[in-house]
Amino acid sequence: MIKVGIIGGAGYTAGELLRLLVNHPEVEIVFVHSSSNAGAYLHEVHEGLIGDTDLRFADSYDLNAIDVLFLCSAHGKSREFWNENECPESLKVVDLAQDFRDESCGYVYGLPEKNMERIRTATKIANPGCFATAIQLSILPLAAAGKLVSDVEITAITGSTGAGVKPGATTHFSWRNNNLSAYKLFEHQHLIEIGRNISLLQPSFVGGLNFVPVRGDFARGIFASVYTKTDMSLEEAVALYKDYYKDAAFTFVSDRAVDLKQVVNTNKCVLSLAKHGDLLHITSVIDNLLKGASGQALQNMNIIFGLDQKTGLRLKASAF
Repeated sequence: MIKVGIIGGAGYTAGELLRLLVNHPEVEIVFVHSSSNAGAYLHEVHEGLIGDTDLRFADSYDLNAIDVLFLCSAHGKSREFWNENECPESLKVVDLAQDFRDESCGYVYGLPEKNMERIRTATKIANPGCFATAIQLSILPLAAAGKLVSDVEITAITGSTGAGVKPGATTHFSWRNNNLSAYKLFEHQHLIEIGRNISLLQPSFVGGLNFVPVRGDFARGIFASVYTKTDMSLEEAVALYKDYYKDAAFTFVSDRAVDLKQVVNTNKCVLSLAKHGDLLHITSVIDNLLKGASGQALQNMNIIFGLDQKTGLRLKASAF
């Protein structure tokens, strides 16, 4: 059994990760750390876990007692954690924050569709951001083929869980319900990791990534609408995408229009393509808490430990 520890156990990503781990056939959860909830049962905070586990939140941890550590704390907290703790040589780490997505300190960027072979031999994984996952998967095949020739225009709408568990002015129900708003126009923090990875695949790309993030009035999911110029026909583009993702465990190219209900509650990304004049339009849909966070983190753990990528992740979409 793979012995697992979690730091920052009270948030949305930790809750989703626990929902997956309690049913993972190869995992034993050793500790879930949360200073503010120490002593409480996990299901008192993550109420969907009632009947699944009698574990309690811990206020201490032993990194030598586990095989893999998931860091689920807020951005910036991972570096603080390693400033205060020594990482055992044999310990694998999957960090869900943005602290090491620049691949500093020996971390590998954990997007399996791009870095599969590096992830297999990695000891430290920087899990991608949710918007970054949806957007990169929409354009990786173009970049890998050197086919990005102009600016990429992106509008992506996300569910309220993307803002985290702590309530704020733009997350509480009475404001978010029946409402839409754009934010961080053209400067969202995920653009840094997107731009870095696209440049690694296609160094000649000098176009812009023009990103408009939108807050949606639903709980979970990301719907990304992406377009850019191309001289390829639609048939050529579809063939390129299907070939690039032919071995991907969770990313699929649909011949029909896609919607969020195809992916919510799954670790899937589903893409669809359309051509309008010289513009190629790509729709990319994911669950921001799964493929955009905890599901991808578990997928990375499975890869590191030589398991089938789908172990613990064979989830059906909440289609209705």
